[in-house]
Amino acid sequence: MSNSKLVSYTKLSPNHSGARTHSIDRITPHCVVGQCSVETLGNIFMDTNREASCNYGIGTDGRVLLCVDEGNRSWCSSSNSNDQRAVTIECASELKHPYAFNDKVYNKLVELCVDICKRNGKKKLLWINDKNKALNYSTKSDEMLLTVHRWFDNKACPGDWLYNRLGNLAKSVTDKLSGKVNKVEKPTLTYRVFADHKWYSEVKGLSNIAGRKKQAISAIALKVSRGKIRYRVHLLNGDWLPWVDGYDTKDDINGYAGIKGKVIDGLQVEFEGVGDYKATYRVRMQGEKRFLGWQYNGEKDTKQDGYAGIIGGKIDGLQITLT
Repeated sequence: MSNSKLVSYTKLSPNHSGARTHSIDRITPHCVVGQCSVETLGNIFMDTNREASCNYGIGTDGRVLLCVDEGNRSWCSSSNSNDQRAVTIECASELKHPYAFNDKVYNKLVELCVDICKRNGKKKLLWINDKNKALNYSTKSDEMLLTVHRWFDNKACPGDWLYNRLGNLAKSVTDKLSGKVNKVEKPTLTYRVFADHKWYSEVKGLSNIAGRKKQAISAIALKVSRGKIRYRVHLLNGDWLPWVDGYDTKDDINGYAGIKGKVIDGLQVEFEGVGDYKATYRVRMQGEKRFLGWQYNGEKDTKQDGYAGIIGGKIDGLQITLT
């Protein structure tokens, strides 16, 4: 049985029962009760005294942890019968009632549920807001059922914030599985770069390349017509500068990322707030003919480092869009 390709960090817990005794037909999302990173969450479940684990965890930045192989039964829901058939997902949340998730965590939960359903041959995710009816429901071969920790123990998990949205979660996942999702109009993204002692002309999306060959970029200004975007750059032989979200070449504090005249070697861009769109960007290193691979928001996996660029190099070309 395969694990999700959405995983960006793996720390396998010793707390599990080995291979499942039931095929997967449930997903049980939990709230961590804390804004944990995947690294922290992984360390928590390494403690054998806790006698607890999960299959996946979602950190506060939206990255995904693999804690227990999907083919194994985790110790997560205070129920052997549920955990034998459920993929369990611990999600970073607020510390207090109603234990809200931020947008990155919730959106990743939707994406992960879609992935789990697809790989397990399911076309629908169901939510039945009645414990007895849900636990006595016999899922069809193409169905996945949502269950919650509070049904098996005296707990608030997954918190009222998510509990009250489980119907929406099920619908969103099912719509994506069926291809019925209405496409949201893509916002307009505009950007420009500073190189060779001047600001270059604006570029919209992939209509052109921002920058000029052999002219190292030292600053970037970026804006979108809708949604939220933030960005930052890494200085050659230096550090990451603070995040900015403005677009004003006369504002040295929040109008652009970089220090004019100080060459950059890395760029991070994060977008949210309009559909499932992500910032999708790539750079060309000085002296190279081809661009490096595409980077999506700040994601990390086998093909993404969390930023665009090569530390120690110089960037002379940039393209940014939303996908």
